[in-house]
Amino acid sequence: MRLVACSNCHTQYDVTDVQAETIPCRCGETIDNVPLQAKDAVIARCGSCGAGVQGNPENCQYCGSEIVQELDEHSLICPECYARSADGSRFCTACGVGFRPEQVKIEGHELPCPACSALMPPRQVGGIGVNECLSCHGLWAPGDSFDLLVGRAIEARQQASPAELHALKPRVTGSNPARQGVLYRNCPECERQMARRNYRKKSGIIIDRCTEHGTWLDADELEQIAGFILSGAAGERIQPESAEERRKKAAAAAAFARLEGERTSRVFNQTSGFSSFDSNGSAVESIAKLLFRILK
Repeated sequence: MRLVACSNCHTQYDVTDVQAETIPCRCGETIDNVPLQAKDAVIARCGSCGAGVQGNPENCQYCGSEIVQELDEHSLICPECYARSADGSRFCTACGVGFRPEQVKIEGHELPCPACSALMPPRQVGGIGVNECLSCHGLWAPGDSFDLLVGRAIEARQQASPAELHALKPRVTGSNPARQGVLYRNCPECERQMARRNYRKKSGIIIDRCTEHGTWLDADELEQIAGFILSGAAGERIQPESAEERRKKAAAAAAFARLEGERTSRVFNQTSGFSSFDSNGSAVESIAKLLFRILK
C-alpha cells in the first residue's frame, strides 16, 4: 500500500493504483501524488496496537504482536514522518500515527449496466477509470479507457522476460464465440445499440463497442483479453488502437448512419408517392454498402 496525506487536514489516501499526478482532498486542497522518500527511524511503537515499546523486543507486551525490526524497501511508508513500517501495520512504528487511508475520489458517475440494468459505480483498474457492475461483474470502459487497459497488457508482455511470461501462466487465453448466443447491448450513455466485435478478429472474445462513448466487457472478458495478449497469440506487433483510428471509425459510423437515414427517407417518400430519388441514388447506396463492409 502507498499512502499520501494532506498537509492541511492530514487525511490519508491510498494511491497504490492511482496514476494521476495530483489528487483532490475532501478539504479542497490538492495533494501531489509523488512517491515518498523513506527514512529509517527507531521503532518506538507497535505497528498493530500503537503501544510504546522499549529496547528490541520480539513481541508487543500489550497485544502480543510480532515487532518487525528489519524492514525492506517495499514496506509501508508513513505519510507524516516518512518512517518505514511493516506492510499491514495499523500504526506508524515511529510517530504512532494511525493508518486510516480513504479511497481517492474517482471522477465519473453511475451508469445503468447494459447487461442487467443495475447501477454501475465508477472505480479504477490500475489507475484507469471504469464503471463496474456489482451484480454481473461486467466492466464499462468509457472513451479510450479500454485501449489504455490493453496498452498496459501489451506493455507488460513487451517488458517481461521469457521466464516472467512463463510464470504468468494466463488462466484464460480466449474463448469460443460459437458457444455464445448473439446478444446485442445498448450503450449506457446514449442507449444506442453497440457494435459486436471479435477482438483482434481471431481471439474469439466478443466485445461490444460504442464508437462515441466506450466499450462494454462482460465478466472475465478483460482477463481473457489480457491472457490472449500475454500468451502471444495476438502476435508480437500488436498495438492499441490510435486516437486517429478511433476518429476515422466514428466518422465512418456517422456517415453510414446518415446515408441509411437518407435511404430510409427515400423509401418512405416513394411509398408515399413523393419520390426524392435522383440520378445519384445508386452511388449513395454503393457508398453505404462500402462503409458497412469497412465497419464490419
